[in-house]
Amino acid sequence: MIVKSLKLNQFRNYESLQLSFDKGTNLFYGNNAQGKTNILEAVYLCGTTKSHKGSKDREMIRFGEEEAHIRMAISRSQSAYEIDMHLKKNRPKGIAVNGVPIRKAAELLGIANFVFFSPEDLGIIKNGPAERRRFMDMELSQLDKIYLSNLINYNKVVNQRNKLLKELSFKSSEEKLETLDIWDLQLVKYGTEVMKRRVGFVQELNEIIGGLHEKLSGGTEKLTIEYQPCVEETTFLDTVTKMRERDLRMKSTCFGPHKDDLIFFINGSEVKKYGSQGQQRTAALSLKLAEIELVKKVVKDTPVLLLDDVLSELDSNRQQFLLNSIGQIQTVITCTGLDEFVNSQFAVHKTFQIQNGTVIHENNI
Repeated sequence: MIVKSLKLNQFRNYESLQLSFDKGTNLFYGNNAQGKTNILEAVYLCGTTKSHKGSKDREMIRFGEEEAHIRMAISRSQSAYEIDMHLKKNRPKGIAVNGVPIRKAAELLGIANFVFFSPEDLGIIKNGPAERRRFMDMELSQLDKIYLSNLINYNKVVNQRNKLLKELSFKSSEEKLETLDIWDLQLVKYGTEVMKRRVGFVQELNEIIGGLHEKLSGGTEKLTIEYQPCVEETTFLDTVTKMRERDLRMKSTCFGPHKDDLIFFINGSEVKKYGSQGQQRTAALSLKLAEIELVKKVVKDTPVLLLDDVLSELDSNRQQFLLNSIGQIQTVITCTGLDEFVNSQFAVHKTFQIQNGTVIHENNI
C-alpha cells in the first residue's frame, strides 16, 4: 500500500497544504511545534477515522475556523482510493471514498493499513491497560471487520447497560430488572466474540514477536505476550449474574473485555514490573515491528509506517535495527533535523522542511 498524496485545508496549524509522497521514505524535519506531527495525524485520521492522540474533531480544526478538510489518495496492488474527510465543529465528520459518501465511519476501516509509532508508544508496556486495549482494538479493527462490528456492538451494550444501572440505583422495578437481563445476554454475546478474536490476535503476535525481539536483544531475551481477560469466556454470564449487586452499587459494568489487559514477559518475568527502561523500550519496538509483519501476513500487502520523532528516543543499535527492518515499506518520518541520518545507511527518498505550518523546502533525493 502507498499513500500518494495528501491535501489539508484548515487542519491544525495548516491553512492549506498539498503534498505528494515518494513510495519509499518521506522525511519531515524542522523545529518542534511547527506542525510535523500534524501531518502524520492527518494521514492516520484519514485512514482510521481516529486521531492517534485521541483528539476530538473540533480540536483538529484550525483555530477560528468551523470546518477542516483532509483528502488522501492511496493505491493498493489492485485498486486505488481517494478518501475525503470533512471535519465539523458541532456535527459528525463526513467521509467519502472515491466520491461516494459512506454512512458509517467504520466502513472506512480496512481500506488503508497504518502502523503508527510515537514516543508515547514506548510507554505502552509500562503504562495502564487502556493503552494496550486501544492497541489491540485499533489494529484488529483495521484487519478484521467482524471484530470491529462485534466491538462496536459490545461498546453500545456497555453504554446502555451502564445507563440502566444508574437508573436502577435511583428507582428499581421488575420491568427494568428484566431489561437488565436482556442487556446481560447481549453483553456476553458480543463480549465473548471480542475475547475470542483477541485470543487469536495474541497468538498470531507471539508467533512473530519472539524472533524479532531475540534479534533485537542479541539472542539473550525471549519476549512473550499473554492475553489477560477480565473474565473467562466460559463463566462470563455466571460472573455478570453473580456480580450484579456490585454493578448496581458501582453504577457501572465492572467485568468484560473493556477491562482486559496484555501482559509482556521477558524470560518469564513481567516486563512492566521487573523490566529495565531499556527492556521496556525494546519490547515496545518489537511490538510495533511485529504489528507490521502481522499486517503483511493478514492483508497480503504492506502497511504504511508512520514514525513520529521516535528515532531520538532510541539508542543507536535500536535505531539501526528499526531502520533496517522497514526498508521495503513506505515510511513517513518526523524528526528535528537531518543529522539523525548522517551516519545511517538508511535511504531517504524525499525530504520536507516544515516551518510554522508551511513546507519551506522540498527535495527528492
